[in-house]
Amino acid sequence: MPTFSGKLAEASKRNNSLLCVGLDPDPALMPEMEVAAFNRAIVEATQDLVCAYKPNLAFYEALGMKGFEALRETIDCIPSHIPIVGDCKRGDIGNTARAYAGAMFEQWGFDAVTVSPYLGWDSIEPYCRYEDKGVLVLCRTSNKGGADFQDLSFQGPDGVSLPLYEWVATKVQEWDTRGNLGLVVGATQPEELRRARELCPDMPILVPGIGTQAGDLAAAVRCGTDRDGMKAMISSSRKVLYASRGSDFADAAREACVSLRDQMQEALASRSSA
Repeated sequence: MPTFSGKLAEASKRNNSLLCVGLDPDPALMPEMEVAAFNRAIVEATQDLVCAYKPNLAFYEALGMKGFEALRETIDCIPSHIPIVGDCKRGDIGNTARAYAGAMFEQWGFDAVTVSPYLGWDSIEPYCRYEDKGVLVLCRTSNKGGADFQDLSFQGPDGVSLPLYEWVATKVQEWDTRGNLGLVVGATQPEELRRARELCPDMPILVPGIGTQAGDLAAAVRCGTDRDGMKAMISSSRKVLYASRGSDFADAAREACVSLRDQMQEALASRSSA
């Protein structure tokens, strides 16, 4: 069975893409249609342009049982060679984490999930037991409030003082004995993204915040990719999903993806020639 990192690398190469599309259906913004049909149209229009898809579970949970049914149909319609990140940001004590991990990987079948580091290693380790799956740890998030805690400096046992997000990246690097850990670092924080990549040079990094949150796309590419210009999933949701609210929404989503992918490739080319 392929690992998450291997699957991500293959999809990136196949589609020449670093673009991850967030499948976050909001009935207030969508055309009047079923969520599963909306998502299927988006996937069919963009599947040759992405390196991953990322459903955020909150948007499905908010719709009740119909939302869960739509999520299952959405997962089933995504081609098997494209990794799916379950954006759930789970974080709980060990026995609860084991249940969450089983739900995300065994029931839903996600290739990777997002988790919170706040409870420490024993809350993350149950996910890491699934060695073919990816575990993406929140490091420096894209929202403004992320600075409330993540930018605060703390002194470690050796007397060195670092921002919390750097401690997280350092710990994740230390914990990555199975080679299936990664980070989540927002495109809205390019300097922090650059530093996280320095601390974790070989890990996949999910980079949200492009589009509505106004993250710097070129900086995200320069700072988030590894030495080979890979291992970054630069995510956009609303900019793609709601590029049009009319009947042409799928065509407009494709155009948005083409533009984003091409901009990312231009940024990679500029980095290589610098």
